[in-house]
Amino acid sequence: MNDSTGPQSASQRGLPVVGEPRPERADARRNRLRVLEAADRLFTEHGVKNVSLDSIAAAAGVGKGTVFRRFGDRAGLAVALLDEREQELQAKILSGPPPLGPGAPPVIRVMAFLDAYLDLLDRHVELFMDSENASDGARYRIGSYHLWHRHLAMLIEGANSDLDADYTAHILLAPLAADLHHALRTQGFDLARMKSGLQAVVTNLLGP
Repeated sequence: MNDSTGPQSASQRGLPVVGEPRPERADARRNRLRVLEAADRLFTEHGVKNVSLDSIAAAAGVGKGTVFRRFGDRAGLAVALLDEREQELQAKILSGPPPLGPGAPPVIRVMAFLDAYLDLLDRHVELFMDSENASDGARYRIGSYHLWHRHLAMLIEGANSDLDADYTAHILLAPLAADLHHALRTQGFDLARMKSGLQAVVTNLLGP
């Protein structure tokens, strides 16, 4: 019997479509997440350069070949881990609960984003440094920087339309550079002090 709603597309029928990525198998996704979680833990405990693919594979309970085929090498795994964590933050911004997600006043959402980003940066500062220093000006060319900038610019516009929102967004992102964060940590600045300082900047720029 024909479907009264008309013929279904290949994607609606669950078939692969030319030009679209193949959906990830459930077992492949489980293995990928196990590897990323293991890498996250070991990188944090020992530093990226002190962790081998063998140790990550063992901690994840998969073969080294599985890790190698999926990520290529340790650098590829580090990039994938950072991308996964940034996508998680993006999802919370777009559809998570307030104040990070929609529903809170713009100034509060700006502060929530800066807090969340600082948490992410502090945990993965070595990965961020590699990404942002891959070449001259790399930080300002990567897609995530443009995403965070656009998010902040929209919130700044909503908080204070008298400001140049695009420029002010760059001002707020400047202290989040990985090199600066690492240098401040080395000088003894703790995370709470950095968050408090940024909140004071936001309050002075955008209002209480």
